[in-house]
Order: sequence, then C-alpha cells, then structure tokens
Amino acid sequence: MKTFSATPADIEKKWIVVDAEGVVLGRLASIIAMRLRGKHKPSFTPNMDCGDNVIVINADKVQMTGNKRDEHFYWHTGHPGGIKSRTKQQILEGKHPERVVIQAVKRMLPGNRLARVQMTNLRVYAGAEHPHEAQSPEVLDVKSMNKKNTRV
Repeated sequence: MKTFSATPADIEKKWIVVDAEGVVLGRLASIIAMRLRGKHKPSFTPNMDCGDNVIVINADKVQMTGNKRDEHFYWHTGHPGGIKSRTKQQILEGKHPERVVIQAVKRMLPGNRLARVQMTNLRVYAGAEHPHEAQSPEVLDVKSMNKKNTRV
C-alpha cells in the first residue's frame, strides 16, 4: 500500500450551502471548519486546500448555549492602550452579524498560511439570500445531523 497524496489536479471542490438559523454556533463552526479543510473526504491531504466552498446563510439567527452571548471578542488596534472589546450579542445586533460565525470558524482552523487560503472559501451572509446560485450549491442540513445541533 502506498500513501495517497492529492495533487491540485486530483482536487474536486463542491459548493455547499448551510442554513445557520437555530443552529448552535460552536457545532456549526466545527462542521464548517471540517468541510473547509476537506477532512470529510477520503482523499484528504493535510498540506493541500482540498476542502469545499461553504456558503452560510442566516448567520444573524445563530444560537448560543449558556451565557456565551455575553462573552467578549477582544482585539487590539496596534496603538498603546488600544485594546477593544464587544460582546457577541452586540456584534449580532450591529452592522456585521456575520463576523461572529467567521471568527468562530477561523479559530477552529490551524493558524497557518493554508488556513488563510481555506478561509477564502467561506462566504457568510446575514440574510437568507446569497449571490452564488450559479454554482448550484448542495444543501447541508446541519440540524438533522444531531439533535444537539439545534437550540430552540
């Protein structure tokens, strides 16, 4: 047996659309991160971008368990005393609610150059509509995978 290592010619990328309405954020992010890396495929190669293109809709209707809506996202402006923070609730109610999902997925990927390339395959939209109908994406029903994936 020889170990299979995918080359760029071997990689087939699909388009997947995920509805985030009522889905728990952490579980959604882990499923999306797995799809972006390509770990669900038997031809997974750790050093190649063999994952799928993922479209997330209804990102503003994502759910969180416990008190996670009150937890803070921190960032630094680069200037002295420039630490800033916002709660996840404030971000969801703000101008760009899709950033909560983007950050959750980004933090579940490894912190390397390949992960930055894989993040370009993620498109997140706050509403129910997306401009990628021409790619004829397949629907991935995260709610039916496990009963713990939803929160009512």
